[in-house]
Amino acid sequence: MEFIQVENGDVSLNVAVKGTGPVILCVHGWPELWYSWRHQIEYFSARGFRVAAMDVRGYGRSTIPDAISDYSMRKTCSDVKAVAKALSPEPVILMGHDWGAPIVWQTTLWHPEQVRAVAGLSVPYFPIAEGAFVEQMKFVYQDRFFYQIYFQAEGIAEAEIEADLPSALRKIYFSLSGDAPLNDWLKDKPADSGLLTGMIDPQPFPAWLSEDDLQVYIDAFTAGRFRGPINRYRAQGIDAEESGPIRGRQIEQPACFIAGSKDICRNIVPGMDLYQNVAGGCNDFRGSTIIDGVGHWVQQEAPEATNLALAEFVDGLS
Repeated sequence: MEFIQVENGDVSLNVAVKGTGPVILCVHGWPELWYSWRHQIEYFSARGFRVAAMDVRGYGRSTIPDAISDYSMRKTCSDVKAVAKALSPEPVILMGHDWGAPIVWQTTLWHPEQVRAVAGLSVPYFPIAEGAFVEQMKFVYQDRFFYQIYFQAEGIAEAEIEADLPSALRKIYFSLSGDAPLNDWLKDKPADSGLLTGMIDPQPFPAWLSEDDLQVYIDAFTAGRFRGPINRYRAQGIDAEESGPIRGRQIEQPACFIAGSKDICRNIVPGMDLYQNVAGGCNDFRGSTIIDGVGHWVQQEAPEATNLALAEFVDGLS
C-alpha cells in the first residue's frame, strides 16, 4: 500500500493505492474513509488491478474546507476526476458507496471521458430531478425526526457527535448495519430529537468491524472533526442549482448496483422500496445484487459476497 496526494485546485486529496494494472477508483461515503474499501483493495489488487481509494474532501488526510459551498457535488466530482487523471491516462472503473455512490454516478455524467464503468453501492442512480432531496423530505418527515433535516443547522450535529466520538461512531455504524433492528436508523422519534437518541452502543461491536478498525475511524474523526462530512448534506441546495447540465440524463457507461437487503436506503422514502427499479437510470445496466441479511456497510459487512459481485461486473467489461 502506498499513499499519494493529488492536487485539485486548493484541495489536496489523500489516496491509498495498491497493485498494478487497469485502475479501479473507490469513493467512500458518510462517515467513512478510504479504509472502508480495505477488503476491495486487497482483493482486486491481487487480481491484476491498480486499486485506489480516496479520502473525500473533508475527511481523513484530504483537505478539510470550512465553507459549505466547497462541498458541492460538482466540486466533489471534480476531485474524483483529478484523482482518476493522476492515476491513469485511460478511463477508470469507479466504485462508490453511500454518498460515494451519487458522487461516482454524477462523476460519470460530469466527466464521462474519465469513466470506463461505474458500480454504485447502497444508493442507486435515478436521473436527477429539480430541487434538493432534503427539501422533499421536509414534507415527508415534517412531524418526525429525519437525520438529513437535523444536519442542516450548523454546529448542532457536530456538537452531539463529538461530545463522545467513540460512542457516537459505534452507535452510528451499528444502527445502520444488518446487526441492528430493521430500519433502526429511521426509527420513529420526535422531530426535535437528537441523532443519537435511542441508539444502541453495542459492547462488543459485531465482528465485521474490529476494535482496531474502529480505532482507525476514531483517530481520523478526532483529528478532522465532523463539520466537513456533514457539510455534504448542507450543500444539497447548491447541488440543485448547479445540476442543470446533467439533469434528467441517463448513465451511458456499463453500470451495476450492489446493496444489503437490510440497508435503510431502500426504505428512506416511507412506503417505497427504492431497490425495486435500480436499472431505470442506466442505459447499459449489467445487474443488481442484493445481499441477504446485510445492512448499509455492505462492502465491510459482507466483503466476500460484495467482491464476488463486483468481480462479476468487472470481468464482464473485458
